[in-house]
Amino acid sequence: MTPEWPAPAGVRAFCSERDGGVSAPPYDTLNLGDHVGDDEAAVQENRRRYAVTLQARPVFLKQVHGQGVVRLDAATPDQAEADACWTTERGVACTMMVADCLPVLLADRRGTIVGAAHCGWRGLAGGVLEALWTQMAPTAGAARDAIAWIGPCIGPDAFEVGPEVRAAFLAQDTSAADLFRPHAEGKFLADLPALARRRLAAMGITAVHGNDGSRRWCTVANASRFFSHRRDRVSGRFAASVWLA
Repeated sequence: MTPEWPAPAGVRAFCSERDGGVSAPPYDTLNLGDHVGDDEAAVQENRRRYAVTLQARPVFLKQVHGQGVVRLDAATPDQAEADACWTTERGVACTMMVADCLPVLLADRRGTIVGAAHCGWRGLAGGVLEALWTQMAPTAGAARDAIAWIGPCIGPDAFEVGPEVRAAFLAQDTSAADLFRPHAEGKFLADLPALARRRLAAMGITAVHGNDGSRRWCTVANASRFFSHRRDRVSGRFAASVWLA
């Protein structure tokens, strides 16, 4: 899918779905993850096809659910360990692989810098978005001049979490309590895209587009479109990318 957001001239973005690749079940078909047990040759062909679609070089990081940020350039290798990245170089795509976690893409309105973050609950609560923006801000300028797109993720009717997840967010923002609905046996249903929007707003980034928490954005509910680790346990990965053309 091509994100619908008011990106400035020269900023491009794309989010893959399941179809269009060569991987066999249960990774069918456009699995971009090389760490999930899929055939290596199939993954490399899928990544080649993805790069052709982008007409840019996607950099695939080693994502560890942390807050590490790396600046990308043409020489940055795949497998650099980080959960967020940014660049000012053309043709280098900041890329996040997901299968329930939330990909967040950022750009400034002048089209001089782009970035991306991998937001599972640990990264989001731990400050990965703030860490990314801290590095982007000297070039991007004021947060009010930034735009964001949040992609597909596990939806608010499917994301069951324990009380420790709720506590991690409430420790920083008690008003986030309304984004956790009580569920069975002391569990909660968490609204991950809304939590991300809340964090972005606190940073001053209010022009946020994409995932509104509705069912069509839910990775668990849309098996034909999206990979989901929560749903399938053994699953491929799709990706969201942003780059300067």
